[in-house]
Amino acid sequence: MDNGRRVGVLSRDERAYRFRYDDAYLATAGPPISLSLPTTRQEYVSNYLFPFFSGLLAEGTNKSMQIRLLHLEEGDEFTRLLETAESQTIGAITVRKLPD
Repeated sequence: MDNGRRVGVLSRDERAYRFRYDDAYLATAGPPISLSLPTTRQEYVSNYLFPFFSGLLAEGTNKSMQIRLLHLEEGDEFTRLLETAESQTIGAITVRKLPD
């Protein structure tokens, strides 16, 4: 989310991470969330969490505290992103779980 607007969908399956901009966001000609993720209809696919999203995660003592309090695996950046990036990020981007 960018200032209340849905920008795109980040997902993970057993093989890869995927990011795709939302068609409604693309129609507004909104800016890219990152220089490494230019606005396009193409789906981005990576074996690793995209650096832009990794950059939203806490490090050091805060990372250790989040892992301990949320009972997460050390390397599970995706779940930690979902659990913490809705309210604890710098800037206009937040990450929210899609409703079931």
